[in-house]
Amino acid sequence: MEKPVLFFDGVCGLCNRSVDFAMSRDPEGRLLYSPLQGETATELLSEQDRENIDTVIFLPADRSRVYRRSAAAVRVLWLLGFPWNVYGWLLWLIPLPLRNVGYRLVAKARYRFFGKHETCRMPTPEERSRFLP
Repeated sequence: MEKPVLFFDGVCGLCNRSVDFAMSRDPEGRLLYSPLQGETATELLSEQDRENIDTVIFLPADRSRVYRRSAAAVRVLWLLGFPWNVYGWLLWLIPLPLRNVGYRLVAKARYRFFGKHETCRMPTPEERSRFLP
């Protein structure tokens, strides 16, 4: 894999909508996606990261670092290009602890507001090449 990977909670309605958002703004396919409940997460992430499904995780292509919560969201926005990268920079200007407070508040209520699916998101045939198991 020579592309960054966004790990997400495969049964979370908000997480799935976020993946749809990113995919529609990344027609070049610069980003890959994988559920935290999947095989790729088992191979590339720590057990603690896999058990903590209240966060998205961004793993850069060089695998040099793991970004969680709002730091992961910022990196995805940067990757999406204009105008989304501008929003990423504006979000990045907010101190990390404060950004993560907001992130955690949304994460706590995400199932209540956006629902929880019984199974992980299944990619369409067109999306399949951008999803890792």
